[in-house]
Amino acid sequence: MHYQWDFPFLLRYAPLFWKGVLVTLAYTAGTILLGLLLGLVIGLGRMARTSRADLWLVPVRYWLISRKFWLFPLQWLLIAFVEAFRCTPLLVQIVWVYYALPVVLNVQIPATVAAVMTLSCYTAAFYAEIFRGGIMSIERGQWDAARALGLRPWSMMRRVILPQAVRRMIPPFVNQSITQLKNTSLVSTIAVPDLLYNGTMITADTYRPLEVYTVVAVIYFVLLFPSTMLAQWYEKRLQTDR
Repeated sequence: MHYQWDFPFLLRYAPLFWKGVLVTLAYTAGTILLGLLLGLVIGLGRMARTSRADLWLVPVRYWLISRKFWLFPLQWLLIAFVEAFRCTPLLVQIVWVYYALPVVLNVQIPATVAAVMTLSCYTAAFYAEIFRGGIMSIERGQWDAARALGLRPWSMMRRVILPQAVRRMIPPFVNQSITQLKNTSLVSTIAVPDLLYNGTMITADTYRPLEVYTVVAVIYFVLLFPSTMLAQWYEKRLQTDR
């Protein structure tokens, strides 16, 4: 089948593409920030009963010592949260939060709120495991050496553990953040005007889906490729430093 490609006509839709890019970047940045904060809380919460975490969570442990009955259900709640978001498709989560959750709570949830809430919780589940895995990957000898030096728990974490753990966390953080930008395309299913949704609107107006979605794919590539190269460069640098 012979098809006549025609791209120049899309120039008049440039403002709509640009608006979609801004919305996509805004959702990406906002949900990454919220996901980092929530993921940090969840990751530390899941470490509350681990032996290495006890070394620097001493002040928290003393405060909770008369409330140990909180720790067991807390652990299960956090595990359930992480696994629920990691083990179900993001598209299903977005649709469920937008359509089903309002029925359960008997409240109206705008599409923007549903999109931000779902994307943030989804990425927080992965960030929580990155936080926890990065901290727990530090060898036991580093913890013992820091304790032998007489460092306080918070100083131990700040001066010894975190500087090493952060170096190990950055590559998976960058990779997950790149994935998050791609995940934002799914919010188009609930009519959030991101890049993909605006591309769908242009297709409905022009009946030229091949050109439109080719341009959309190129824009995503331009946004993601530099971040991918940066992640690969940093991983190689870490290997060289080691």
